[in-house]
Amino acid sequence: MNISHLRYEATLLAGEVSQQIEVRFQSLERLRETMGTINDAGWLSYQLRQSDSLLALFEGVVVANREGSIVADWPAVVGRVGLETADLEYFRMLRGTRQPYVSQPLVGRASRMSMVVVSVPRFTQQGDFNGYVGGIVSLDSGGLFSRLARVRLGKSGYAAVVTASGKILYHPDRALVNDSVLDKSLNVWLDLALDGWEGDGLGKALNGQTALQSYAQVWPASWIVGLYLPIEQAQMPLAGFIQKLWWLWVLFALAMLPLLWWVLGRELLPLKHLEKQIGEVGEGHRENVSLATNMQELQQVASTFNRVEEERQFLLGNLHEREAFLDSVLNAAPQGMFVANISGDITYMNPALLEMLGISADLPIDAWLTQVHPDDIEGAQDMWRHSLLTGNEFIRQLRFLRSDDELLWLDIHGRVVMLSQNRHTLGLVGVVKDITERREQEAIQRWEAEHDPLTGLLNRRGFERRLEESFADFQKTGTPSALMFFDLDHFKPINDEGGHALGDEMLRRIAREVTSIVRRSDYIARQGGDEFGVLLPSCTLSQAKKIAEALRQAVGKVAVTHEGKQYTVTLSVGVTAFNESDTNVADILARADAGSYKAKDQGRDGVVVNTSVNNHNSY
Repeated sequence: MNISHLRYEATLLAGEVSQQIEVRFQSLERLRETMGTINDAGWLSYQLRQSDSLLALFEGVVVANREGSIVADWPAVVGRVGLETADLEYFRMLRGTRQPYVSQPLVGRASRMSMVVVSVPRFTQQGDFNGYVGGIVSLDSGGLFSRLARVRLGKSGYAAVVTASGKILYHPDRALVNDSVLDKSLNVWLDLALDGWEGDGLGKALNGQTALQSYAQVWPASWIVGLYLPIEQAQMPLAGFIQKLWWLWVLFALAMLPLLWWVLGRELLPLKHLEKQIGEVGEGHRENVSLATNMQELQQVASTFNRVEEERQFLLGNLHEREAFLDSVLNAAPQGMFVANISGDITYMNPALLEMLGISADLPIDAWLTQVHPDDIEGAQDMWRHSLLTGNEFIRQLRFLRSDDELLWLDIHGRVVMLSQNRHTLGLVGVVKDITERREQEAIQRWEAEHDPLTGLLNRRGFERRLEESFADFQKTGTPSALMFFDLDHFKPINDEGGHALGDEMLRRIAREVTSIVRRSDYIARQGGDEFGVLLPSCTLSQAKKIAEALRQAVGKVAVTHEGKQYTVTLSVGVTAFNESDTNVADILARADAGSYKAKDQGRDGVVVNTSVNNHNSY
C-alpha cells in the first residue's frame, strides 16, 4: 500500500464522517422547525417522542432553554432534565455564533457515557437566541465511526479521529478515547493537522512507531481523520524483492569492478588534465585552458570555457566599478540604508544607519538584533521572511534600544531586488528613518484627545470608547461588568467662595483618591464639571456596590481650606451592571445616571443600585 492510496482513504473517510455530521445537523434543524418557538416543556417532550426516527442517528435528544437548562429529553434519562449547560463550551458557542455546532468530547452527567453533543440553536420569533436542540452521539457505541472500525490497513495499520483541540474521539485502543494527545510536538504532521493542514508524511505515531500518515479535515465538526501505516509493513513487499536479488547484484558488481576501473581511468585521463587547468585558471596561474587531445567533445568544452572566462573577466571588471560607485553613494547618503542577501542576513549598513543605531560595523547581526524591542522582533522577522519569499515590499515600524539606553522608533521600508529575466530574488535594499519624535508627538495627541487635562482622568470621549469595547466583550463572553456615576454634593460653594482654582484643587484631590481605591483594571473618567464615571470590567454588582461605598467614605474625608474655612464634599453614586437585555451602551448609561439622581433625591451622600430605569422597585 503506497502513500497515494493512504491519502485517498483518508479523504474518503473524512468525507463520509462530514456527511454524517451534516445529516445530523439537518435532522435537528427539521425537528427545530417542527417545534417552532413554543417553550412549553410538555409540548417539547411530545415533539421529541414523535421523533423516534432520530434515535437511528443519536443515543438521545435534548432541548434546553435560553438559560442553558435542559427542559426535555428523549429517551428519558433520570436526572437529565434540569441539568444546567450554560457553563459548557458548546452552549457558549451556540449562543455566540448562532450556528450549528459539535461539542468537545465530554462525559454525560446523567448517563455517565463518553459523548459529543451535536446541536442547533433555537430562536424566538424576533430572532433572539432561545436555547438549543441537541443530539447525543456516544463515543462508545454510536454509529458515527462505524466505518472507521471496518478500515483494514494490513495487519497493524489503523484509523483515528481527534478534535482540533487535541481530544481523541476514536482509536482502536478504546482506552485512549476522550484522552488528550499528550505531546503534539512528537508528531509534527499531527501538530500541523490540528492547525487545519491536510496531507501526508512519514513520522512517529502516538504509539511511538514510525508510520506513513495521512490526514484529512472534517470541517463541519472541526475534527481530523488520521490514517497510520507502520513503515515496516509498507516496505515489506519491496524489502522481500531486494533481498532476493541482493547476492546476484553483489557477485556481478565484484566481477565487473576491475574492468570498469581500468576503462574509466583511461577515458578520464584527458578530463583530469582539463580539471587541473581549470583549477589553475581559477587560481590566476593561467589565462585559458589548452588540451592536446583528439576528443572533439573535450575540445569544445575547453573552447567554451575559455570564452566564458573572457566574458567573466569583463563582467567582473564592470562589477567592481559598479560596487565602488554604489559604496560611494551609500556612504554619502544622509539617510540610514541597508542591504540584505537572499537569506535575509543584513550584509551592509551605511555610516548614517550605524550612527543612528549607535552600533559598529563589525558588530554581528545576532548581537544588535537583541536590541530590537521584544514585542516587535517576532512580527518583524515574520514579515521579513514573507517579503523575501513573495517579493512584496517590507514596511514596518519598530522600537530599537540603543546601547546608551535611548529608545528609538524606526520606520523601515525595504524593497526586494529581483532579476528581471526569471524573477529570482537577490535580496533586500532599504531605507531606515528615525521617527521617534513623530511617534512621541502622536502619542501625546492621542492621550490629550481622550483625557481630561485637569485631573489626568479619561474624558467623556475616552470613557465612552472603553465602555463600547467592554459592552462588546460582554455580548461575546457574558462576563459581568458594572458602571457607576457620581456627582459631587456641595461642590458649588467651593467655586463660589474659594474661586475656580480651589475647585480645581478639590477635583484633582478627588481624582487621586478615587484612583487609589478602584482596581488597576478599572477606568475612571471626569465626564464634565463635577460629574465622574467609573467602569468596572469583570465585576459583579455586589462587588461594585462595595467599591462605591468605599469611594463615598474616602471622598467624604477629602478637604480643601480657604481663608481658614475647610470645605468638603460628598458623593451621590448610582451603580448598575451590564444586562443581557441591553441593546447598546445608552441603556447602561441611563441606569447609572438615574441611580445617581435617585441618590440625590434621597438626601445625597449615598449609593443607589439601579438595575432598571423603568422599575423603581429595583433601587
